[in-house]
Amino acid sequence: MTFLQKHRKDLLFTAILLAAAGVLFWVTHPGGTGAVAVLRYGDPQQEETIDLTKDARYDIDTGTYTIHLQVAEGGIAFVDSPCPDHTCEGFGVLRNVGDWAACLPAKASLTIEEGP
Repeated sequence: MTFLQKHRKDLLFTAILLAAAGVLFWVTHPGGTGAVAVLRYGDPQQEETIDLTKDARYDIDTGTYTIHLQVAEGGIAFVDSPCPDHTCEGFGVLRNVGDWAACLPAKASLTIEEGP
């Protein structure tokens, strides 16, 4: 009797278990890329989605001020704010779903949300 004949039931059970684990993973992670930053600004309001997986700097004219955002190591922050009070810089780095920050003089808000 060969190894495959001897352990066919065990191998079949293992294959089914691995397939079920794969399906479960796919269902709980349906192609999502993790968290993204959503920037809302201006009047009328505009919206931009910012990928948090790619380090970059964004300079965005809100119509009132040009805000500066820095993406690094999976987080995003307002940096080098031109507004009078610099409160938006005080929010620090946002990286968890639900984190938010705002620059009221620039009419801008930044929220971390689930990715697509």
